[in-house]
Amino acid sequence: MTKTKMDHEKQGRVHPRVADLKNKFLKGEVDRREFLRTTTLLGLSAAAAYSFTDTFSNELPSLISSAEAATPKKGGTIRCAMQVQDMSDPAVYDWVEKSNVTRQMAEYLTITGSDNVTRPYLAEKWVPSDDLKTWTFHIRKGVKFGNGDELTADDVIVNIKRWLDPNVGSSMVGMLNTMLKEEDGKDKDGKAIKVKRMIEGSVEKVDTYTVRIHLNSPDLSIPEKMYHYPAVIMHRSFAEKGANITKTPDLGTGPYTLAEFRVGEIAILKRRGGGFKYWGEDPLLDEIHYIDTGQDSAASLAALASGQVDTMYVLDLTLLGAAETMPGVKVHEVTTAQTGCMRIQAERAPYKDIRVRQAMQLAADNEQMLKTAHQGRGMVAENHHVCGCQPDYAPLPKIKRNVGKAKQLLADAGHGGGLDITCNVGNTNGQWETDQVIVLKQNLAEAGINVNVNVMPAAQYWDVWDKADFSLTVWTHRPLGTMLLGVAYRTGVPWNEAKYSSKEFDDLLTQAESTVDINKRHKIMAKVEKRLQDDAIMIQPYFRSVMTAASDKVQNLGIHPTNYHQWNKVWIDS
Repeated sequence: MTKTKMDHEKQGRVHPRVADLKNKFLKGEVDRREFLRTTTLLGLSAAAAYSFTDTFSNELPSLISSAEAATPKKGGTIRCAMQVQDMSDPAVYDWVEKSNVTRQMAEYLTITGSDNVTRPYLAEKWVPSDDLKTWTFHIRKGVKFGNGDELTADDVIVNIKRWLDPNVGSSMVGMLNTMLKEEDGKDKDGKAIKVKRMIEGSVEKVDTYTVRIHLNSPDLSIPEKMYHYPAVIMHRSFAEKGANITKTPDLGTGPYTLAEFRVGEIAILKRRGGGFKYWGEDPLLDEIHYIDTGQDSAASLAALASGQVDTMYVLDLTLLGAAETMPGVKVHEVTTAQTGCMRIQAERAPYKDIRVRQAMQLAADNEQMLKTAHQGRGMVAENHHVCGCQPDYAPLPKIKRNVGKAKQLLADAGHGGGLDITCNVGNTNGQWETDQVIVLKQNLAEAGINVNVNVMPAAQYWDVWDKADFSLTVWTHRPLGTMLLGVAYRTGVPWNEAKYSSKEFDDLLTQAESTVDINKRHKIMAKVEKRLQDDAIMIQPYFRSVMTAASDKVQNLGIHPTNYHQWNKVWIDS
């Protein structure tokens, strides 16, 4: 570490790019959203960032609900209708529902709020080097696990190493690619493959409460990536004790413990007892009950209407009208980067011919899919999986449907007489998924492509989601496009269901991750998005608004764009 970097940390000075961002904000070159997000990532406190924008702009400060103005009441139980899934090791979580049970009893280094601003959590602060290749996280002192042990740097380091162990299979590999190197290896069948492993020395223990991460290229979004839902900080002995949080809930730092758990039935969380002293502000609720009403959103809404539950995980679009007219029930809605992406594995016939993939995109009507399948609630997308609600999004020219050109491309590819393909769909998040594929089927039929819609049970779908040639998979929101793209499309990462591999894309994505200047980053992101568009590996028609419903007795609930349950300040007005 250079003397300059050491002085920077010792003196606690703000990162030099913060002053530049302040000037650009005052000149109108950076909007409020981007200023808040970027300066907090660079180490400025959220309070200081909000204070600056509120002083020098006419925009309203962060939204405060009427519930927050009321006097909160401590105690009580919230009951939520949500699938109670089999869950053991948070590092390999693939569903937000699992993380919602877990996040009440185990926590993260950072936390990203519904305002897209990332704040300290188990880490009381972080300090990036000027070149953004070294990140120093200062762990809060006095944080205790449920077993009474204090959280230290050793726990954080053990977790990071587990996330990046290729034998674990965590999606954090896609997030923390700048800590990895590629080596020769073998798969479970002994076949030679390339394996990504953590670079020796990329995570360092500075002292008992300080961890330093070394990257092989700059990355501005490291604090945000530490709140990716598998990035739970567990006790250092977690793996040794079987890596199953349902059996060892005392190995987390959260205020609740798991009192009862039955897959497909119920998860009951109760405030920790036995003299446990939670490090943060005590939550208001005494208990949180997750009650499994199955995958049918109607059953969840019925349970809410009858008073069996107080809220539900997600309100299905088909039930929105009923919920809005239900007495004593409030609907919460937010525009997100959640989406149903119909990705294509381009190494397989007939998709190996890019003209086939291009024809599929040209025949698809993204606007019609949003209007028909999702009642127009959301925003039209551009077949590159970056959303306009994400601050790194760069607008591209509007996609124009062209059935005539699609037909010509198919004929050139040898399919002038027509083409039969199959699209898998599991309705893992609702009927809108099948509705979306049915609209696509109608669109592509105009170009001579017959789409067989293979509707599968949700559980069966997840057995083959990354194996089928053409499938619709629901992807959740991430605060940044680069975070999603790194998890889903970077070469060799576990969740790359399209089996996409492009060195140009990988290199551009790495550049975008490392660029602080928003204008420069947008120019790079335009190239990233265009690369995905041109390679035609997906039909990704729209981003969804997501909704939930709750009893009007539930106060300060809100809704997070990733459906995370951040419920420390939720309370029940009985």
